[in-house]
Amino acid sequence: MSACISAVANGLRKLWIPPVSQVRFRFHKDKIEAGPLRRRYGYEEKVVFKGLLPHVKHENHIPGRQYIPGDKWTPDKALFGQNDYIDIFSGHIHPTKVLYDVPLYLRGFKGNEFQCLMRKQKMLKHGEIPWRYPTTWRKMNKRIGYLYRYLNRHTRTWNVYRSRMTS
Repeated sequence: MSACISAVANGLRKLWIPPVSQVRFRFHKDKIEAGPLRRRYGYEEKVVFKGLLPHVKHENHIPGRQYIPGDKWTPDKALFGQNDYIDIFSGHIHPTKVLYDVPLYLRGFKGNEFQCLMRKQKMLKHGEIPWRYPTTWRKMNKRIGYLYRYLNRHTRTWNVYRSRMTS
């Protein structure tokens, strides 16, 4: 039964063809005769496309602002930082204590990377760094281990220098 109904439906579909009308009708020659499309109508191109760029004087030249150099000795600039080193000059505070934006383990420190990391480890091991930032702590310890091995293999001991001094 369903095979018969589908056969009849397919036959009716083939017989009835809907009318199709073309919406656009324009041949290529008509398009060429109409000329180029007008895009950005009313816009004037300010760039010269002919060869090298010439020096063209435009009527609508907009001058830039006149340069006025800033005053170097305004009161704010002249008196900036005048009280910064009063305590240092009076001898009450050491200059390394004024370095507020430098980490504590670097204030007044001179030395190589290994010594700096050892000092950092010594100062931070009782704080929150080992348990709050374990990856950073582990990387720092790995770097200390690497530098320890490297310096032991590649640097001379004091005995070498001492033997040269006595001979």
